[in-house]
Amino acid sequence: MTQSRPVYLKLRDQIAAAIIQGDYPEGAMLPSVRALAAEQGANPLTVAKAYQQFQNDGLVEVQRGVGMYVVKGAAEQLRTRERDQFLREEWPEIRSRMKRLGLSPADLIEAN
Repeated sequence: MTQSRPVYLKLRDQIAAAIIQGDYPEGAMLPSVRALAAEQGANPLTVAKAYQQFQNDGLVEVQRGVGMYVVKGAAEQLRTRERDQFLREEWPEIRSRMKRLGLSPADLIEAN
């Protein structure tokens, strides 16, 4: 499923996770397109496309000539979206697989 996703969406997911985890807190500047492209071994245009989605969604603010900053509330918005997407797209398959395998939530807790 994830392997067939375009690279810019995979990058977007990595950046979103970093914002949610606080690696890029509110007001923090994201790495430049070139820096992130070099770090990830990606094409700068691919990184720019991922960043553009954050800008379109109002999660980052661009200061021309300076950089791109995480806006206030971005982590919570992303967390809510990720939670909703998980419950809508991933959880039904996980729940179904648990049922097939005869696993209960208690089994999962005990496994840790």
